[in-house]
Amino acid sequence: MKNKKWLSITAILALSMFATACSNGGNEGSGKEKQVTITHYTIDSPDRTFVEKLIPEFEAKHPNIKVKVTKAPYEQFDSKLQSSIAAKNAPDVTSHWGYGGFMEYYNKDMLMDMTPYFEDFKAADYNIPEDVMNIYKVDGKTYGIPLNSYVTVMLYNKDLFDKAGLPYPPTDYEDKSWTFDKMVEYAKKLTVDSENLEEAQYGVDFGFGERDQRPQYFGANVYSDDTWTNGGKPSEINLTKPDVIDAYKTLYGLIHDLKVSPTPAFSQSVSGQFGDPFLSGKIAMSIVGSWSLAAAADFNFKVGVAAVPVSPKGDVRSVLYVDPLFVLKDSKHPKEAAEWIKFLVTTEIQEKSIELSGGNPPVNQAAAEKYYSNFEGIDPAGIKQVFEGAYKYGFESYNHLISNYSQINELFINELSGVENGKQKVEDVLPVIEQKLKDLLARVNK
Repeated sequence: MKNKKWLSITAILALSMFATACSNGGNEGSGKEKQVTITHYTIDSPDRTFVEKLIPEFEAKHPNIKVKVTKAPYEQFDSKLQSSIAAKNAPDVTSHWGYGGFMEYYNKDMLMDMTPYFEDFKAADYNIPEDVMNIYKVDGKTYGIPLNSYVTVMLYNKDLFDKAGLPYPPTDYEDKSWTFDKMVEYAKKLTVDSENLEEAQYGVDFGFGERDQRPQYFGANVYSDDTWTNGGKPSEINLTKPDVIDAYKTLYGLIHDLKVSPTPAFSQSVSGQFGDPFLSGKIAMSIVGSWSLAAAADFNFKVGVAAVPVSPKGDVRSVLYVDPLFVLKDSKHPKEAAEWIKFLVTTEIQEKSIELSGGNPPVNQAAAEKYYSNFEGIDPAGIKQVFEGAYKYGFESYNHLISNYSQINELFINELSGVENGKQKVEDVLPVIEQKLKDLLARVNK
């Protein structure tokens, strides 16, 4: 026992290294990194929580990194995220899967500059288009890596088209014969406006983006152009300009004047458990986010995918919904979080994610080829052509680009409800929204 105090310095260091290895789980020798756990926060729905099934493969390749998935319902996503940040218990990796968007997170100083951890990351190596990568860059710094890329599509009910003897709408965005007026012409022939729910059906449900973005399709802009260059904070609101008023009149005229689009009450009554009136079989054409394709297996009728028609004015025909992955500013393990993100955008994992998620569109364009073939009964070449055209004529979703969007969106939903229900006129409501919106922005954008 006395002889132990004469152990050489070398022996003491050797024992110390052995003890350190044991404390790290006994599977990490000298030169290996200490094992850490990162947290991936997401929505509690199958199209997001599927990442749990990818963890074993990642951890096998990165034995020093453990991944834990935490989740919350959609309506609680933002509030729980803010609470965890306030409690100094923020997750490492997440996205803007709630009401708020990228610019809101950025302006609240929630996001880490990921540039140092992605110095060797080249978008081309992951088949990610540069213009998509640039959405989440500010002043040349990277704050998000794109993961999924949704677009706006037109879904149509082939059975209703066949019954009406109408040709199917095209998938080619360069087909200039497929116009808004042509869509309205079809919609009139496909509409049965009846108070009898069993008989009623409508030609088109024009769900283009959120309510404040819809005028963009008609060549009008609710927000000043500087919104996109100064952190998502508009200096002017254009709701009382004639072109914006006309855009909303055209949009809501489909419901109340032409009666070719369903009322909110009708849509709610036929939506069922999936919350989409198109699935009821009573809507002939639906302009909607491409996430609705994931429900293709639930359709009880033949469905097609087409281009959004040529706008009466303007070039924007698609809203793009690019979902990135962020590393939050308070992350203690940004290097390991970056490895998890890189893993998730590889071609192999993006291909696996299509099936595991039920049909999430990969941002990796090599994996996208498999996505286009993922929907039984829908021509893969047609889906690919629609996506490519939507990218060309698309604009990123306002909720990703405008600061404090969750509050803005709630204002539009509440104030436009009277117009949507046919109880108020567009020209009476828009000046009220404009003033309330100016007051809101003055408070939140100080």
